[in-house]
Amino acid sequence: MIAGSAAATVTGVSAGTGHAAVPASPGATYTNTLAEQRADPHIYKHTDGFYYFTATVPAYDRIVLRRATTIQGLASAAETTIWTKHATGEMGAHIWAPEIHFIDGTWYVYFAAGTANDIWRIRPYVLECTAANPITGAWTEKGRIALPLDTFSLDATTFVVNGARYLAWAQNDPAVGRGTNLYIARMSSPWAITGTPVMISRPTASWETAGGETVNEGPAVIQRGGKVFLTFSASATDANYCMGMLTASSSADLLNASSWAKSTGPVFASSAANSQYGPGHNQFTVSEDGKSDILVYHDRGYRDISGSPLNDPNRRTRVQKIYWKADGTPDFGIPVADGLTPIRLSSHNFPDRFIRHWEYRARIEANVAPLADSQFRVVTGLAGTGTVSLESANFPGYFLRHKNNEVWVEKNDATALFAADASFTARAGLADPAGVSYESHNLPGRYIRHYDYLLYVQAVSTTTAQADATFYTQ
Repeated sequence: MIAGSAAATVTGVSAGTGHAAVPASPGATYTNTLAEQRADPHIYKHTDGFYYFTATVPAYDRIVLRRATTIQGLASAAETTIWTKHATGEMGAHIWAPEIHFIDGTWYVYFAAGTANDIWRIRPYVLECTAANPITGAWTEKGRIALPLDTFSLDATTFVVNGARYLAWAQNDPAVGRGTNLYIARMSSPWAITGTPVMISRPTASWETAGGETVNEGPAVIQRGGKVFLTFSASATDANYCMGMLTASSSADLLNASSWAKSTGPVFASSAANSQYGPGHNQFTVSEDGKSDILVYHDRGYRDISGSPLNDPNRRTRVQKIYWKADGTPDFGIPVADGLTPIRLSSHNFPDRFIRHWEYRARIEANVAPLADSQFRVVTGLAGTGTVSLESANFPGYFLRHKNNEVWVEKNDATALFAADASFTARAGLADPAGVSYESHNLPGRYIRHYDYLLYVQAVSTTTAQADATFYTQ
C-alpha cells in the first residue's frame, strides 16, 4: 500500500481499495535458443493458425521453411527446403535473409542472392506460391526486384501503411560512400517498386560503424499508436552488431527522409552479463494469444570469432517479448539469457508500477528504466520442487530474497539460508485469482507485498494487504 499522505490514485484505482484489470498484454514466455545455426530469422503468424519460420542457413545455398501452431513449436518442427540456389548465373550464391509474406492471398518470399560466378553481386529476389500451404506448394521465381541503382542490395522487406505498400532494403551507393544505407519505395506489385527510392538512413554514428564496417541493413517494421517504427541493424556482424530504430508518423510522407527520426544510439545491443553478442537482423511477430509483440532476432553465445563473421555458422534464432513505454515507443530491453525468457510483475492496485530493483532493494515503480531492472526469470525454486525463485534478468545469479522481512536482489551465495529466503510458493492472487501472490517458503503465511513502494514479506490479513501482495504477470 501507499501509506498516509503518499497515497495516490491511478486511473480508476485507489490505494488499498481499487481493482486493476488483468493486463491487456499478459506474460508471454519462451525458451531460447529457438533454432541453432539459423540467422536473419523471420516468423510470420498466418490466419490458418500456423507460424511460418524461415532464416539464413550457414551454407547460404537454399531457402528453408518450418511451421508450427506455437512459436516454441518451431524449435522442433520439421524443416523443408522450398528452393535451392542455381548452379550457374543469378541466384547462384549467398542466399541470404529470406522473409515470408502473405499478400493478397498469395505467398511471397523475399531474399538476397549473388551470382554463381560473382558471389558479391548481391541483389534482391522474389519467389511466389499460390498454394494454401507454402511448405507443400510449388514456388515459382518472380525474378529480381529491379532497382534504379544496380549495386549491392539486400534485406528487402515489405509493409503496408494506410493502404500503401512499401519496400525497404539496404543498398550501397558508390556516390554516397562505402557500406550500405537504408532505402524505401512504393510498390506497384509484390515484386516491383514504383517511383524513385529515397534514402532514409546512412550509417554515420560510431555505433553504426563499429568493427570497421559502415552498415545499416535488415530493416523491419512494427506499427503502433499512429507511429511507424523501422528497426535496422548496424556495424560489423560480430559482437558490435546492434539494432537502431527510425520513427515516423503513420500520417507523414514516408518517402520524405525528414519524416524519419533516428535513435541516438542502439536500441538493442550485446549483453556480456547474459553472454549474448551481436543481436540483430530482427523481425517481429505476435504471441499465440495475439496480445504481445514478439522480437525475433539472431545473436551468438560468445564474443570472439575466428576469421570472418560471415564464415562463423553459429548465429541462432531467438525470441523475446517487446514492452511499450508510456510515450508509445517500443522498449526492447536487453538480449535475455539462454533458457526461459523473463516476465514483469505489475502491481494489482497500482497497475502502472512494476517490481524492480534499485541499488539492489526491491520496490514498485512506474516507467522503469532500464527495462531489465523490472524483468525476472521465474525458475525452479532454489529450495526445491514446489517453489519458485525470481532471478534478475540483467544480473544473472541474483534473486529476489527476503532478509529482515525486506526484499532485496542479491547474489546466490549457495547457502541453505539464501535458498530458503529466495524461494516462494506461487499462489493464485490473494486479491484476484487471475494474478499471482508469492508466499515465503521459510516464513509461511508471509507474502511479498509493497508498502510505501518498497517490498517486504509480511502477513496479509487485511484487504489492503492482500491487494498489495497481488501482482500480474506481463
